[in-house]
Amino acid sequence: MTSLSDFSAVAIDGSESDLSQYDGKVVLVVNTASQCGFTGQYKGLQELQDTYADQGLVVLGFPCDQFGGQEPGTEEEISDFCEKNFGVTFPLFSKIEVNGDGTHPLFSWLKDSKGGMLGRKIKWNFTKFLVGRDGQVIDRYAPTTEPAKLSKDIEKAL
Repeated sequence: MTSLSDFSAVAIDGSESDLSQYDGKVVLVVNTASQCGFTGQYKGLQELQDTYADQGLVVLGFPCDQFGGQEPGTEEEISDFCEKNFGVTFPLFSKIEVNGDGTHPLFSWLKDSKGGMLGRKIKWNFTKFLVGRDGQVIDRYAPTTEPAKLSKDIEKAL
């Protein structure tokens, strides 16, 4: 059975990151963008990270420029923006695609595990997937779902 630990991704600093390093943790995977109406959710995502990290939560941010060109910057610009404007300390990754032929394998698996309103497609930036300690997808949340509303599900998973 496929799990989160079967994937790797390029970190925002360009290094290869094996997602098996998050084995045994509860992981919130989010496709992000710096110029989106939902960009303010970075603050809520960081609050989740700050609140639950000691209990085993890690938030993973995957910038994506597929929705209205709302993530046009370089990896360095994205990283600087997130740190300066939202104090982001959770892991960020290099820009990926979440829909279409170039979909990152992680997001293909996430979408196969939990379809949404558009089936296998990601609707917009800040779609969220909660992954349990066993590496399996627990749930999927719409871009409009504020991070704070995930607290109960995160607490249950922890």
